[in-house]
Amino acid sequence: MRRLFIVLGFISAVLALIIAVTPLSQIAYVPAVAALIFALIAFYMAKQKQYPKKSIQLIFLLTFIALVLTTYKSVFNVAEVGNLDELELKEEASIEDSKELLEELDLEIDESELEIETEDLEGLQEE
Repeated sequence: MRRLFIVLGFISAVLALIIAVTPLSQIAYVPAVAALIFALIAFYMAKQKQYPKKSIQLIFLLTFIALVLTTYKSVFNVAEVGNLDELELKEEASIEDSKELLEELDLEIDESELEIETEDLEGLQEE
């Protein structure tokens, strides 16, 4: 049972460390807390039966590093918003370009084609 909690603790701690390095570092708190819980349970079991605690200490170390990285990134990384005026100008320009393209594609419909289609529709209705 102790080995199960150690394995789960290692998996959670490594997952927390990997997520802490990515841009989604805010999510790293979840596996870090899970790793701490698994490590505490394994530590309690190891303390009762006098088993070695080195692997459990490694879980605590990995989790601590993940938590420090995540906290550092959340405190010091500021999300910068670009110049909104430039974005609005680009959006307006793209709308104008699309309007120009649509005007260039001005499709002409021949009136004789319309008459044929309406005659076909009348014939279908009578049947």
